Amino acid sequence: MPSWVKDNIKAVVSAFVLYVTFTTFLFQPFNIPSESMLPTLKVGDFLFVSKYSYGYGRYALPFPVDLVSVLRDKRVFSREPKRGDIVVFENEKLGVTYIKRLIALPGDTLQVKDSIVYLNGEPLKRIQTHDFVDEEGQAFSAFIETLPSGVSYTILEKDGNMGQLDNTSLITIPPEMYFMMGDNRDRSADSRDPSLGLVHRSAFQGRAERIFYSSRGNYNILHIWAFPFSLRGDRFLVDLRPFY
Repeated sequence: MPSWVKDNIKAVVSAFVLYVTFTTFLFQPFNIPSESMLPTLKVGDFLFVSKYSYGYGRYALPFPVDLVSVLRDKRVFSREPKRGDIVVFENEKLGVTYIKRLIALPGDTLQVKDSIVYLNGEPLKRIQTHDFVDEEGQAFSAFIETLPSGVSYTILEKDGNMGQLDNTSLITIPPEMYFMMGDNRDRSADSRDPSLGLVHRSAFQGRAERIFYSSRGNYNILHIWAFPFSLRGDRFLVDLRPFY
């Protein structure tokens, strides 16, 4: 075999090993499939999810069958999540991957009353800001919500919508469980919804870190001349980590 062929094979194998190592243990690409995290995340955003942020569990690695018998509900190199983190996790009931914001930790009490989140008996501070209009022209009321740690983010409410998810019973978060909510409060199936409920830590895949690419996705990929107009340049490299 010619030396140049061997060199090319080595280069391809090395690149493959690096890619597998990168996506298995460090960062996993993830794209946003729904509007449940508007305005923080939009459909067509592509972001990196850090696999190491909370340690490695059965859904953080690509071979869960082997890990179930070894790890079960444990995590290797476990790290504590924080309120305000945007978490990618597996809905074990439905076998669907979700991305939501972590609102309550084990030991916290939480209740939603008339769309206001009460955490440990105190309402989360909300300040109304300019209305948000999505790319289809729908207008939402927008609020800056702040957690006790000082982490702030924008949430959306649809005026006049006081659905069943705007009022919940008072719950105490059990050990190893977490309460998740979408930032687009009236368009999100999350821990308020019994079909999802609280999320066990073993279901965590990782933490959303940074948007690396974003496209509106309403242009045919074959229309190369139109593709540049679908890009959202202002969303490239947006940092998604909460600041404390």
